[in-house]
Amino acid sequence: MSNVEVGRAPDRDGKIRRHGPEAFAGMRKAGQLAAAALDMLAEHVRPGVTTEELDERVLQFALDNNAYPAPLNYRGFPKAICTSINHVVCHGIPGPKPLREGDIVNIDVTLIVDGWHGDTSRMYPVGQISRRAERLIAVTYEALQRGIAEVRPGATTGHIGAAIQAYAEAERCSIVRDFCGHGLGRVFHDRPNILHYGEPGEGVTLEPGMLFTIEPMINLGRPHVKVLPDGWTAVTRDRELSAQFEHSVGVTETGCEVFTHSPKGLDFPSFAMN
Repeated sequence: MSNVEVGRAPDRDGKIRRHGPEAFAGMRKAGQLAAAALDMLAEHVRPGVTTEELDERVLQFALDNNAYPAPLNYRGFPKAICTSINHVVCHGIPGPKPLREGDIVNIDVTLIVDGWHGDTSRMYPVGQISRRAERLIAVTYEALQRGIAEVRPGATTGHIGAAIQAYAEAERCSIVRDFCGHGLGRVFHDRPNILHYGEPGEGVTLEPGMLFTIEPMINLGRPHVKVLPDGWTAVTRDRELSAQFEHSVGVTETGCEVFTHSPKGLDFPSFAMN
């Protein structure tokens, strides 16, 4: 599930896939179900609840809706979702430890529906959280929105990364560079890589029919991460907070379509920013 590693691997024909209306319809359906799963979790993320319980809820939700969680057994990953708490950057494994008041947690859900992958993640506050945690979540969400706004034919992947980097760094946060967004569709991880830093004009030129995720990981401290001995859990080296939001998008003739918007309008947490 290392997006950098997978994204660098060429696909079967050496080209980035372009998709038509049928694929967009499939991605729309998968993306909306994944987003609905995150909506379902909103009332359950609270102090005392374990991430293992959240995992079980998503697994049952998927099965009830004729879907399957893509992370489960993917390259040996043992759970249906990723739950990344506080200084965990990504790929946190759900377990029996209860969430605590003041935690922040990213929940990453990918559901396979009729062969298509809907991949999305959001941040959830656990009870009352600190002002600095609120600020990090707000910066990360806005960084994602600015990246999405750059998606259009003729732009490049560098335009996406540059917009995210410029905003996050202006807010005195740092960009994780060890992981990136990725192509998807009927496969979980595909080309192109979507770096969350860079320069306009760098990278791959965007064309209608491309499908990929944008999923910036933003740290309050330094950008450096390390992977724990479980082989999955990536954490900040300085143990500062990290946050992430993710949408799956498709390049259209005039811009882009976001497949994973919340059906209930819950894309951003409900805490009040002063």
